[in-house]
Amino acid sequence: MEKVLITGGAGFIGSNIARKLIGMGYQVTILDNFNPQIHGAKKELPADLADAVKLIHGDVSDKALFYDCLQKNDSVIHLAAETGTGQSMYNIAHYTNINILATAYLCDYIVNEPHQLKTVIVASSRSIYGEGKYKSPEHGIVYPGARTAASISNNFEVADPVSGRHDLEILATDESSRIHPSSFYGITKQVQEQMVILATRLKGIKGFALRYQNVFGPGQSLKNPYTGILSIFSRLALRNEKINIFEDGLESRDFVYIADVVNATVKCLDDSINGHHILNVGSGVATSVHEVAAEIVHYLKSKSEIFISGAFREGDIRHNYADLTMLKEVLGFEPSWSFNKGLYQFLDWVQAQEDIPDNVDDYKRSLGELEERGLLKNKI
Repeated sequence: MEKVLITGGAGFIGSNIARKLIGMGYQVTILDNFNPQIHGAKKELPADLADAVKLIHGDVSDKALFYDCLQKNDSVIHLAAETGTGQSMYNIAHYTNINILATAYLCDYIVNEPHQLKTVIVASSRSIYGEGKYKSPEHGIVYPGARTAASISNNFEVADPVSGRHDLEILATDESSRIHPSSFYGITKQVQEQMVILATRLKGIKGFALRYQNVFGPGQSLKNPYTGILSIFSRLALRNEKINIFEDGLESRDFVYIADVVNATVKCLDDSINGHHILNVGSGVATSVHEVAAEIVHYLKSKSEIFISGAFREGDIRHNYADLTMLKEVLGFEPSWSFNKGLYQFLDWVQAQEDIPDNVDDYKRSLGELEERGLLKNKI
């Protein structure tokens, strides 16, 4: 029986991958520290996983423990990470320690220790691209730099880095696109994927860095005030509270449903797929933040006001959606869930929860932390 270690396996993505692997006959070990920012006070696995996996309660920053967990596993899916874009802009050392140092321990183990690992998968992120890929009427393909409050003036759209024009066409971002993260979180994910691909190449084992887009679905954390606009907006809508949208609401993201993410990730373990690959995992469709909020309010029959605040958060990108050509070529995989279909599944799940956290104040506090540090600018 093949053995797989999932770091951060008690989280949203990890627990769903664990369920899939168990159903396929894998023996699964989960290493997780049950970060209260994500899990709240609860420090246990969902009931359906409690007796189906081996759980090790601990931290990937504990080198000795991490090494012990890696032993006798055939594959590792490294998901454990801090994931808040905004929070990373002021908790820099913490994000570096958890995301980069722990991955260095993993790579040290791969390169220096005797082991039976055949496949290593690391969760990367679309955040490594910073702004996505665009086409300029004058200069063809361009990759605009990070926006700042000073550079935006009265136009939230990115500018042609040569001419300064704002009338750029948004293109799907492929894996060969320029890497220029606009947040410290994005920088840590860039380093993670480069380390894992290099370490696995040195030892001749399979390595994958999966650039997840904005993953959503039933089971995602409703407690973390720093991540997940779908969680934040749905909680506000259920309370009929005002939904505050940054900028002009036309900023867009690629929202990918959890089932597609799980299936793409597990596909990497297939013995017929070899080599070292960096792949986008998304829906391949751009959806604006205003569309997201409007659909949530509509589906939940909420009385929430959608408020376009005009505020700007340092580190936020304007647009990015994934080109999935390589995903199809390497894994033979294409996503099957539309945004609306996945959203309705998510909202039905949210409404069925008996313990929806009443932590809207935590979200407002997280915005206050950004404002205090000059990272959240009120109306531009």
